[in-house]
Amino acid sequence: MAPNPKTEPFILHHRRYDDWFERHRAAYLSELLAVRALLPWEGRGLEVGVGTGRFAGPLGVQLGIDLAGETLSYARGRGVTVACAVAEALPFADAVFDYALVVTTICFVDDARAMLREIARVLRPGGTIVIGMIDREGPLGHDHLTRRAENVFYRTATFYSAAEVEALLTETGFRHFVWVQTVSAPLSEIHEIEPIRPGTGRGAFLVVGAQASREQGERRGS
Repeated sequence: MAPNPKTEPFILHHRRYDDWFERHRAAYLSELLAVRALLPWEGRGLEVGVGTGRFAGPLGVQLGIDLAGETLSYARGRGVTVACAVAEALPFADAVFDYALVVTTICFVDDARAMLREIARVLRPGGTIVIGMIDREGPLGHDHLTRRAENVFYRTATFYSAAEVEALLTETGFRHFVWVQTVSAPLSEIHEIEPIRPGTGRGAFLVVGAQASREQGERRGS
């Protein structure tokens, strides 16, 4: 199988990718706490696009999948049970997870709608999805767009706005959205953990939590 151009940088430069979280530790911790604010405290969890486990590990997410197999040894070392798999074809039965986490993955998958449908399938009715993302309309998103060709990881990424992600979530059966945001300054200027703010529009890193509709679960079981 030929390497996926969106995944290949993470295969070739996995150490450089993992080091980013240490080089920008205050921004990373700001993002981690924003995700923590919306993630359930208990239940069986899955991270789609687990990468090196920088979120799943400290947040206690038990399982993770990623197409970049070279990153999975890092995640395994951080206590996550991992599998090499495609986000659009999750290797799990229906309705087996209480929540799913997706952090800076939606911009790298080939079909975001198909990924969200798969997540809805493997979540129990009323289960939670939490998505962390770079806001295309925020300052960091604009910076990534203008300098995308210079960044080995983001040159093939597809960035989304909050409105676009909410529309995709609605279309794939999710409801009851809650948004929070953080990272309001350039990375080079972030030396302390930033506060979490509600809503969108001020932070470059957005997190949305939503629930899988119970009606969808009922249709699946009929």
